[in-house]
Amino acid sequence: MTIASRLSAARTVLGLGKAARSQPRVPLARVPSSIAIIMDGNGRWARAHGLPTGAGHRAGARALKDVVRRAGDMGVHDLTVFSFSTENWNRPKDEVDDLMGLFSEMIDREVPELHAEGVQIRFIGRRDDLDAALLARIDEAEELTAGNSRLRLFIAMNYGGRQEILDAAGALASNGIAAPTDEEFRAALYGPDLIDPELVIRTSGEQRLSNFLLWQSAYSELYFAPQMWPDFGAEDLEAAIADYAGRERRFGGR
Repeated sequence: MTIASRLSAARTVLGLGKAARSQPRVPLARVPSSIAIIMDGNGRWARAHGLPTGAGHRAGARALKDVVRRAGDMGVHDLTVFSFSTENWNRPKDEVDDLMGLFSEMIDREVPELHAEGVQIRFIGRRDDLDAALLARIDEAEELTAGNSRLRLFIAMNYGGRQEILDAAGALASNGIAAPTDEEFRAALYGPDLIDPELVIRTSGEQRLSNFLLWQSAYSELYFAPQMWPDFGAEDLEAAIADYAGRERRFGGR
């Protein structure tokens, strides 16, 4: 690996050298109101740059900040990102511990700025397995930003699509609802007011949903980007939206 490429990777991790924000080129009428992203490839990005896995996760957090800003600029209403799955607990303990520390660190550092930019932050997923300190930060972030309306950022944390469906079914059964309507079932989900994503993006070239928003993505358009997540920027989001804008959605019709 060359010195230049190492320096480039280090600048990405540190959030340096970002391009100036530009105006989006996709007509606003063609921008989806709800987008979901599977942020995949942090670990592989780190290995490719000769860096520890944690550096990849930190670079990925920087990428998220740019994407959130561009989504807001383009008029996206709901942006949902897959940050930690129920299966991710099976990763090496040191990686999981580093991720938990990063989540707390990012909430402390980024939430005040996102709040100033009008972003409402919501967390979806099971909270039982998260430690008390992280849960307190999550509650504080949601409370602080509750009144914002420029963009709603849903962070899927300790989330699994199958588990969400099972939890919803269990909650309905406990309330004596044996044959729920679509509206009743939706109301039992982790984010009942989340707009179903019109576009689901996955980075790193992988082409699967990986247990993400299984109920909500029934009719989502799928876009698979070749870039590892830390290399996915505002312009790449715009390219995904431009691809979506050229599609015809029929919802099972002709």
